[in-house]
Amino acid sequence: VIMTAVTARAAGCPYVILASPKPAPITLAAAHVAGADIVLCVGGAQAIGAMAYGIDAHVDGDGKEVIAAVPPCDVIVGPGNKWVTAAKSIVNGHCGIDMLAGPSEVLVIADDTADAAIVAADLIAQAEHDVVARAILVSTSATLIDAVNAEVESQVNALPEPNASTAKEALGQSFSVLCATMDECIAISDKLAPEHLEIQTVNSQEVADKCLNYGGLFIGTHCAEVLGDYGAGPNHTLPTGGTGRYTGGLSVFNFLRIRTWMRIDDREKCADMVEDSVRMARLEGLEGHARAAEKRRV
Repeated sequence: VIMTAVTARAAGCPYVILASPKPAPITLAAAHVAGADIVLCVGGAQAIGAMAYGIDAHVDGDGKEVIAAVPPCDVIVGPGNKWVTAAKSIVNGHCGIDMLAGPSEVLVIADDTADAAIVAADLIAQAEHDVVARAILVSTSATLIDAVNAEVESQVNALPEPNASTAKEALGQSFSVLCATMDECIAISDKLAPEHLEIQTVNSQEVADKCLNYGGLFIGTHCAEVLGDYGAGPNHTLPTGGTGRYTGGLSVFNFLRIRTWMRIDDREKCADMVEDSVRMARLEGLEGHARAAEKRRV
């Protein structure tokens, strides 16, 4: 709520609508703090449809408004389940969207100096999100991978339910990769472009500087991905499924447009530009363009 609604407000959006199927009191409080104008108590594809196309006001038999009108939104942002993602793909074009978010994921690059218990905890933290989440370890140390596997088994069994069952299913489709060099670790990470990328190595900043594709980057043992979820400043609505190769996380730019304009008051100073436009138009076979430019000749 905070990372989407506040970002929209910071960009100058005059009207912000939030959708949540069963908002808890803390969700409603966050919506108030973030400055949301309307909270729709609906989720899934229905919420996307309501925000994309708007809702007319409804009145009862006495003419009293019982459901307020919801104006159609120009931009819809934020993560959701597979039905939300499918609906966003349908309305994209009718309105703008931030991205088509897939299952959450974390990739940890670690060497033999990493703490296996911390790496395991970070992998599990991502795995408990969803049964289709992915937690990936890429390391130059077989010893570390074995230690992390042992820690994962111990720590995940200590989780309460349903977190433990969710994490176990997600971990069943997660994996580790043993690399010969740190450069190979970086190459694998760049190819996968993970949503969250943690660097837990002896020279973490040096390794981080070489990484190119990711949603959010967390450098060093002390910089847990969960701190980005809850305590730190960077926006945590991030690209998944490899889309970090060409896009980034949610920011004010998702709510802004680049609009160009021009004005010419001195015809003589733009005479060369007019002649260039005439020539270019005729080279493209657009005679109407050329003649429109010729009308501006001095």
